[in-house]
Amino acid sequence: MIPAILPTYNRAPLSFVNGEGAWLWTEDGTRYLDMGAGIAVNALGHAHPALVEALTEQAGKLWHVSNLYDIPNQQRLAQLLVDNTFADTVFFTNSGTESCELAVKMARKYWSEKGEDRTTILTFEGAFHGRSSAAIAAAGSEKMIKGFGPVLQGFVQLRWGDADALRAALTDDVAAVLIEPIQGEGGIRVMPDADLQALREMCDETGALLILDEVQCGMGRTGLLFAHEWAGVTPDIMMVAKGIGGGFPLGAVLATENAAAGMTAGTHGSTYGGNPLACAVGARVMELMTEDSFLPRVNAAAGRLRQGLEGLVASHPQIFGEVRGAGLMLGIKARVPAAELVQQAYAQHLLTVPAGDNVLRLLPPLNITDDEIAAALDRLDAVATALERVV
Repeated sequence: MIPAILPTYNRAPLSFVNGEGAWLWTEDGTRYLDMGAGIAVNALGHAHPALVEALTEQAGKLWHVSNLYDIPNQQRLAQLLVDNTFADTVFFTNSGTESCELAVKMARKYWSEKGEDRTTILTFEGAFHGRSSAAIAAAGSEKMIKGFGPVLQGFVQLRWGDADALRAALTDDVAAVLIEPIQGEGGIRVMPDADLQALREMCDETGALLILDEVQCGMGRTGLLFAHEWAGVTPDIMMVAKGIGGGFPLGAVLATENAAAGMTAGTHGSTYGGNPLACAVGARVMELMTEDSFLPRVNAAAGRLRQGLEGLVASHPQIFGEVRGAGLMLGIKARVPAAELVQQAYAQHLLTVPAGDNVLRLLPPLNITDDEIAAALDRLDAVATALERVV
């Protein structure tokens, strides 16, 4: 008999009833250190007081009116994003998947409005852009698309890091290039700054729009508000979600005025996107992340965590390989199945996230403390020691 919840998840036998900061509690009071943050969603940890206050205050006033009307919180958050990024305009969604759908539509509408038949979008193997029809077509992996055909046309997947293949494929009839500056699900693979700069130049040469998927690597995760800032480039369109809502479902598409020119009244919409509750929380997240002291603290914590992980690699070479990533979006390439590391971490009351290429992901809250980093490293050390006894 099929369960009441559609069985599409391979869930761990854990259930949490309370959270605070980087910690979660089960019903029996067992405490777990959360180094996954809901897959980079709880950017400020669980139950952050300022976010609870923002949500509670708004919940007592107004929940939903639809986008038939002006929404002050939406305008407030949009202005914060425009003021702090490359963007001239913002559309709010409920998730990263929805942001992908709009990014694809926006790029194709841009060329349609120009009277040019440019619909091809270049993407990269190992990518993850969501689970909608457009998102799985963009990723193109057999795991994502098998059984869901016919697959949406117009996407060409290239090898990750193959500059020659990219240059050959990026011709004058390509509409856009869609890429994650750091692949999350693909195994914490970082696009070097020089490669991102070269990609921006190639897009400028051919007119193709550059779409960045910063759903996982954005919102302070790498130590700057968005990962592309390290390379000193700007996209034409950017997908955002996860950390922007601090745990409340919220996403966005940011764009330049030029890239968004085709998106006029009636070309796109969302019933819930940008609702008063989500935008009240999102605005508070943005206010906290743009405080002068916030990102320097993220970078300090990232340095401490990475140094500790490098030490674990040196101490447990049978278990851990290289450390990957940037900021507090880090991964360890495992020498044993990463799934075994995740399972063994449960025994140490530590929550981590698996990724492709046999990588263990660490995506802690951005306000994680030094003591919590030390505790995470101690628990990972115990995980490795336990596995060394059986390998």
